[in-house]
Amino acid sequence: MTTMTEASVREFKMPDVGEGLTEAEILKWYVKPGDEVTDGQVVCEVETAKAAVELPIPYDGVVRELHFPEGTTVDVGTSIIAVDVSGGAAPVEAPAPAAEPEPEEKPAGRQPVLVGYGVAASSTKRRPRKGPQVPVQEPAPVQEAAVAIQTELNGHGAPAPALKERPLAKPPVRKLAKDLGVDLTTVVPTGPDGIITREDVHAAVAPEPTVVETPAPVPAPVRAPAPVPTYDTARETRIPVKGVRKATAAAMVGSAFTAPHVTEFVTVDVTRTMKLVEELKQDKEMQGLRVNPLLLIAKALLVAIKRHPDVNASWDEVNQEIVQKHYVNLGIAAATPRGLIVPNIKDAHDKTLPQLAQALGELVVTAKDGKTSPAAMQGGTVTITNVGVFGVDTGTPILNPGESAILAVGAIKLQPWVHKDKVKPRQVTTLALSFDHRLVDGELGSKVLADVAAILEQPKRLITWA
Repeated sequence: MTTMTEASVREFKMPDVGEGLTEAEILKWYVKPGDEVTDGQVVCEVETAKAAVELPIPYDGVVRELHFPEGTTVDVGTSIIAVDVSGGAAPVEAPAPAAEPEPEEKPAGRQPVLVGYGVAASSTKRRPRKGPQVPVQEPAPVQEAAVAIQTELNGHGAPAPALKERPLAKPPVRKLAKDLGVDLTTVVPTGPDGIITREDVHAAVAPEPTVVETPAPVPAPVRAPAPVPTYDTARETRIPVKGVRKATAAAMVGSAFTAPHVTEFVTVDVTRTMKLVEELKQDKEMQGLRVNPLLLIAKALLVAIKRHPDVNASWDEVNQEIVQKHYVNLGIAAATPRGLIVPNIKDAHDKTLPQLAQALGELVVTAKDGKTSPAAMQGGTVTITNVGVFGVDTGTPILNPGESAILAVGAIKLQPWVHKDKVKPRQVTTLALSFDHRLVDGELGSKVLADVAAILEQPKRLITWA
């Protein structure tokens, strides 16, 4: 029987699963003390400021302790579970480097690491940092030799007086002492390794402090403690703001008060687009795929961006540059039980209509299940928010941070519309395009919005303009 020792226990720490996040909430444990775990097995689900993520353990062993209960928010780098690996594989995480002058070079080898958990310590050798040079005292043998020579010259065996050690001080400090007439041998050093500093020299010549009588301090008035606020729990419910909701709130405030927003509107007859949606549902190339008006609206926006690529950009505040993107990561705003998230379809500009439909379908399902990864919500360039699903006409959307434009799509309703010089019932919607006025001026924003509207009015333009 193997005895469990502290050396055999490995602490698995909360990793940074979202590139720079500082904390995560433990939503659910999948293991308990005494359970056996294997390398790569998911042990818990956590919610970061961006998404819910499942965490795999990086070694084999037996669970010894769960350090935090479900619902606890834990800082990144804090140990969350202890595993006894005495009978399992060696841990993945690298041991702390020993404090040696020059570690021996190790052959490079590929080790599995948990995504976002960290990488092995670098083996690159670094030159020692240069610091102030400390004057070196003469070694004892030199002083002994000096005493012996002096004794020989005196012609008798009486020992000569010991040589006084030279005070340790840098040249500028020595000059300061000389200018002020201070004998460095009388100065008490306070610097590291007994070095005399400039302050020590000044202290040696500073006059004695004069004692000045001051009136007794008047005691501050005693104030009653601030009343503790009370809440009527029967009439109010308070929900802590954390995770995705907390991150979204901070991002929206930052975007609204950083980027100068401009919003333009257009109302458009989308009757032909709605007919095309019904036809595509019967197309064998689209069987099994999610086909709806949002699919064609997304394709229309991609075509408009292709015609006006300058709209697809971001503002680099640090370098004061406009960064034009030659790719489109199309964000789709999604309302989930954990709050609003904006995953994006990578390289949406390169996708065919069936590929775009498949990507949209996967994005929606993953978001509803709360399984959207942090990577899926990073790197977006433009976004679509479909507020029409809630029955509203349109809105003034706030830009997703780091993006140049966001298109809001209102409800598609049957309305009276002038068509071929006659008033007829037509399928009509209102589009709203918000854009960063530092990047997109009124002309460019208007052209993009007008192109989207024109495509939805005459969807055959998806072929002639693409």
